[in-house]
Amino acid sequence: MQDRMRGRVHLPARRRFLLHLPDRRLELGRRTLIMGVVNVTPDSFSDGGHFLDPDAAAAHALALERAGADVIDIGAESTRPGARPVPAAVELDRLLPVLERLRGRLRVPISVDTQKSAVAARALAAGAELVNDVSGLRADPDMAAVVRRRSAGLILMHMRGTPRTMQQGPFARSVLRDVRRGLERAVARALAAGIERRRIILDPGLGFGKTALQNYRLLARLPELAGLGFPLLVGPSRKSFLTQATGTVPPHERDWATAAAVTAAVLHGAHVVRVHDVARMVPVIRAADLIREGDQRERAPRRAI
Repeated sequence: MQDRMRGRVHLPARRRFLLHLPDRRLELGRRTLIMGVVNVTPDSFSDGGHFLDPDAAAAHALALERAGADVIDIGAESTRPGARPVPAAVELDRLLPVLERLRGRLRVPISVDTQKSAVAARALAAGAELVNDVSGLRADPDMAAVVRRRSAGLILMHMRGTPRTMQQGPFARSVLRDVRRGLERAVARALAAGIERRRIILDPGLGFGKTALQNYRLLARLPELAGLGFPLLVGPSRKSFLTQATGTVPPHERDWATAAAVTAAVLHGAHVVRVHDVARMVPVIRAADLIREGDQRERAPRRAI
């Protein structure tokens, strides 16, 4: 936003929200919150197989909390491009032992990354407080009712197609219009099912059914999605679109590019960023928040002397 009187360009304002969860409230917008990723899968793109053992997964979740994570997102089904769905029973066999080991030990809220209402219901009963649905309530018609009954938080993500088909195209001609419309429809589904606005977060779905350039465009135009009136979560961590900057390297070698994308997301108004390496991203996010803080103080009217 340009200040014409001074010829300066300011960062977009970031609205504050209070996210209502079953056992607590999360303040969003005062600072950027960090969601740490725990994949209890054999085939996730970044760390598949590393934390399939429940003890290793629980230890990793606790380590992410110590490193500075504000939320832990646990997924038991890979949503990488081309991934095939797994039965709910398989997801639960991977997920529930981890939740059991974390009960009473993890102080920050747990999000469960699933598209299945049966998995969400068991996970919420076992202590999770948010559902991260990459389908935006399209995959399972019973998901919204589960979230509503448990008074859980809900992350609605935009995705074209399914994980198996999303990178096959055709891609949207206008990614911003496509994402905005998709998120509006997801919100409408949630509200129609009785889920309160104060429990909803939106995610533009970087890497899910977009070209590499479209992901960068979404990061640059994130403030336009803030107009939907909900807090925003952005997850660029180690994704393949970053190889345009890094070249062909393994996912764990994309953290510098991740840091740049995370910084852009924070400066453009993200309330939550989802990352794999929390310890490395904490100072990055803190620096970006300080830049935002400095900009906001510059914009504040000075008191008359």
